[in-house]
Order: sequence, then C-alpha cells, then structure tokens
Amino acid sequence: MAEQKHTLMDGKVHVYRRENSSRWQCAVYLDGYNYRSTTGHTNLAMAFEFATDWYLERRVDARLRLREEFPTAGSVARFTGSGAKRRGATAPTFRDAAKAFVAEYEVITLGERNASYVKQKPRQLNLHLLPYFGDKPVTEVTAGLIQDYRVHRMTSRSDGEGNVKRPSRSTMHSEIVTLRQVLKTANRKGWITGLPDMSAPYKTSGKISHRAWFSPDEYRTLYEATRARAKKPKKERWRGESEKFHDYVLFMANTGLRPDEASRLEFRDVTVVEDEDMNERILEIEVRGKRGVGYCKSMAGAVLPFERLRARANPKPTDLIFGPVQRELMNAILDELGLKKDREGNPRTAYSLRHTYISMRLMEGADIYQVAKNCRTSVEMIEKYYASHIKNTLDASAINVRKQKPKKTSD
Repeated sequence: MAEQKHTLMDGKVHVYRRENSSRWQCAVYLDGYNYRSTTGHTNLAMAFEFATDWYLERRVDARLRLREEFPTAGSVARFTGSGAKRRGATAPTFRDAAKAFVAEYEVITLGERNASYVKQKPRQLNLHLLPYFGDKPVTEVTAGLIQDYRVHRMTSRSDGEGNVKRPSRSTMHSEIVTLRQVLKTANRKGWITGLPDMSAPYKTSGKISHRAWFSPDEYRTLYEATRARAKKPKKERWRGESEKFHDYVLFMANTGLRPDEASRLEFRDVTVVEDEDMNERILEIEVRGKRGVGYCKSMAGAVLPFERLRARANPKPTDLIFGPVQRELMNAILDELGLKKDREGNPRTAYSLRHTYISMRLMEGADIYQVAKNCRTSVEMIEKYYASHIKNTLDASAINVRKQKPKKTSD
C-alpha cells in the first residue's frame, strides 16, 4: 500500500499514513522546527480532528514560550502584592496576561470570528487598557481599580475646547469585555484565583428607545433627493458615485442589510428570482457578516436598483457591488435635507436604512419572527430597539377582552 497524504488548515498541517501502517501521522513546520506526531487513529475523520487540535496546541506553544517567559502556575499562585518575589521571579503583570491572551485568541478563534473583530482586541489593549493597567501585577486588578478605570475613561478625553468627550456606551462595554478576557486568561494560567466584579455600579435598566430611522415621509424625501442628485450631480465627474449612492439607498431600505454586509456583497451573492407567493420579482441574497453566512429575501423594490448597478458595472461575479459606504455623500445630503438627526437627537447613518427596513416591516404588520430571521438578528433585539413600532402587531380584539358580568336576578 503506497503512502497516503492529506493537508489541513490551508496546507499548514500534513496528515499521512506510511506503507504497511494502519495509523495516521501528522506533521507541521513552525518557527524553523518540524513537529511530528501519531494521531493514534486508523479512522481518517478522527485523525483530522486530532491533527487540528494538535496543530493549535503547537501554535500556542510556539508563540507563547511560556516555560521561558513566565513562572509556572504553581509558583505564581503564591505571589501577593506588587513587590512580591519568589526565587528571583516577579509576579506576572497585566501586560504579561495581555500578551498571553492576544497570542491565544488569534490562534483559537482562527476562522471562527470576524477578522476585524479579532484585530480590535490588540488595538483596545494598546490604546487604553495597557497604558492604565499594564505594569500593575495582575493580582492587583480589583473591582475598585476597574471602576477607577471607568471614571478615567469618562473624564480623560477633551475636544480641545475644555469639553469632555465621553466614550460611547458600546465602546466602554467593548473595552470591559476585552479586560475580562485578559483576566480570564490569567485565571486559567493560575496567576489569579478568580475574577473581580466588573459590573457597572449604580446602573439601572436602560430606557426603552428606538434606533435612528427614517419615517415613511422622511424616507421618501431622502430617496427623491438622491434621485435628483443622480440625474443632476453637482459636478459631472461625480455622476457615477451619485447614481451608485441612489441605488444604495433603495437597496438597503428594501433588504435590511447591515452596512458592513453590503460592503462585502459580491455580484455572485445576489440572484433575481420570482416569488410565487407574492407573484413578483425579489432578490435572494447570500449574506456574509458578523454572524457568518446568512440569507435574505428582499422587497421587490430592491430588484431595479440591483439591475441598474449590474448594467452600469458589467461586472465579474467576484466584483463588489458597493464596496465602502459613501459616508461623506450621505452626510452631505442629510445635512442639506435637515435629516441628520432624529427627534431624539440620535445621528442617522447608513445603519439607519436597516432600521428603516425593520421599522416599516413592523408597521405593515409583518411577522416579527420572520423579520428577525431575514435580518439575521433575534426577536429580543427587535422588541428592545423597535418597540415603538410593534403597536401595529398587537391585536386589540385579543387585548381588550372584558369578562361578561352575570345578570342580576330579582328576588
């Protein structure tokens, strides 16, 4: 029997079986060294599973070099205080834990998380978390210190005119998530005995509000303005971008895609089909975004903009339909129309077109579960952020039920 070979992880891992052997072997080349191991399996599928786990472990070992850079978990657990030393070894700092977390996170989440999300972690550490926590022993990162960090972030930035620029709620939440992940890494390695309380004190339940969207009249005003700009751009050389942006507005408001999903969309991901139930043409879209691959069925109003885009571009199947969002053009048009902010003062962005799609579907009485599936989100999220539009899905006859009172009888 001749030697059999297979590759995994984009060709990085080799799985093979030698002549006259029933068990599969695996090999990988990392940092100038060849690593080899037997999988112990005669079944190829089980050998693949073993080789994948084995490769990830070798990647972590090769990148961390924990035996050389950090004390063992047993000795670290006995450190207390910032100046504590044992046999000449210093207690691991938050910087050490962050380094270990970044190396592990990149390997373990390989292909499982959005690449931009993975890159966000080192950026948050370098910009905010390491300057504040970096040289402190990881055992001294307490609940009190984390609260001090929150106060520091809320008061440390200025716009140059003496006005404090606070980070948004989502930004602050994302940084605390990264902080928790670093401390979990330290906990797994035995450098701390448990995680501190990282919940925000004094926090009450958030108020119910809807996200910035365009009402039907505002949406009509917007697309009429983009259509006029497409027909008569301010400069002739801007005609192509103006036409593309008009189709973008119509496409987004009739599909409910997220802006990042639309930016990744290729022509091969979209198909024009005939919907038998509605007896009209719609788009079937294969969406790639923060939740992986999903699917969307558009409103009929998205078909014509897509066909115009395809006719103008004469594209290859792998060409992007939109590419990056035209933020400057959108902001300019919204400012001209006085639609940059909604009645609560929330700024409108390209995301507002998705919110408009969801809101209009609810206002038309669409099933909330089907809307959630089509938008690749949850019913809970829609109920939380679009509650003001759910009034049209409520059945008054089922709510306003009155118990019939018994008739009085005369003696």
